Amino acid sequence: MDFSKRNKEGKKAIAVGIIGNSSISIFNIVVGIFSGSFALVAEGAHSISDVCTSIVAYIGFRIGQKPPDTKHPLGHGRAEVIAGLIIVLFLALVAYEILTSAIDKLIFGVSQAPTNAALIMAFIGIIINTFLNRYQMKIGKKINSPAIIADGKQQGMDVLSNIAICISVIVAQAGFKFIDPLVGFLIGLFILKAAYDVGKDNINNIMGKVPDENIISEIKKVANSIENVCGVHNIKINYFGSYAILSLHIDVNPKLTLIDSHNLIRYTQMKLKEKLRLFKQLLVMHVHMVKNTIMNFIYLPINTI
Repeated sequence: MDFSKRNKEGKKAIAVGIIGNSSISIFNIVVGIFSGSFALVAEGAHSISDVCTSIVAYIGFRIGQKPPDTKHPLGHGRAEVIAGLIIVLFLALVAYEILTSAIDKLIFGVSQAPTNAALIMAFIGIIINTFLNRYQMKIGKKINSPAIIADGKQQGMDVLSNIAICISVIVAQAGFKFIDPLVGFLIGLFILKAAYDVGKDNINNIMGKVPDENIISEIKKVANSIENVCGVHNIKINYFGSYAILSLHIDVNPKLTLIDSHNLIRYTQMKLKEKLRLFKQLLVMHVHMVKNTIMNFIYLPINTI
C-alpha cells in the first residue's frame, strides 16, 4: 500500500475510534450514574481512556509516517510501537482505578440494583463497540499499524464488558446486588489483560523477537525459487512498527561472474519486495560456494525500497 493511501486509511480509522468512544463514554457515565450501575460507570471510564489512547495512537501513527532523515535513517516507524506502550500505561491506570473502586463496593455493599436503563445502554454499547473493534482491527492489519491494532484490541474488551454488564443488571435485579460491582471488578481485569497483551506485542517488536516461522519459510521459498540461488541463511528481521528491515545471506551459483551475481541479488531484492510488502529495506550479502568452501564474498549495501 502506498504512503498516501496508508496515511488516509489510518487517520480515518483513528478518527472513527475517537468519535465513537467519546460518544459512548458520555452516555455510559450519565446513564450509569442515574441507573445506579457501577459497572456501567466503570465502562464509561474505560471508554474515556479509549479516547485518550486513540489520540495517542493517532500521534504515534502520524510520527511513524515521517520519512527517514539524517538523524533517523531507518525511518520513524517505532513511534507507533512507543504509542502502543503509552496505551498500555493508560489501560493499566484505568484498570487500577476500577479495581480499587469495585473492591470497595464489594466490601461495603451497594444499596440498590441497577435499573433497565443500564441494560439498554449496555446493549447499545455491544453494537457500537463490535463495529469499532472489527473496523479498527481490519484497517490496522491492512496497513500493518501496531498503534491502530492496539486500539482495536481494547474495543474487543469493551464488547465483553458490555455483555457482562447486561448479565449483571438482570442478576442484580433478581436480588443479587453484589453482582454489579463484581462485574465492574471483572471489567478491570479485562482491561488489565488487554494492557498485558498489547504491552507484550509491542515489547517483542522493540526487542527483536524471532519472527514467525511462516515469514521465514516464505522468504526462503521466494529466494530459492530464483534460478542460480542455491540457498538462504542467516535471516534477520528488525521491526519498525508498520514495516521491517530484512537482512539475509544467500548462496549463489559459483559459475556466475561478479556482475551476474550482483544482478542476481538485485533481482532477488525485487522479488522479495514484490512478494513480501512488509519490508521497507533489504540488506543482502551473497556468497559463492564451491564444495562447501567459501570462495568469495560480495557485500551489497542497503537497498531502500
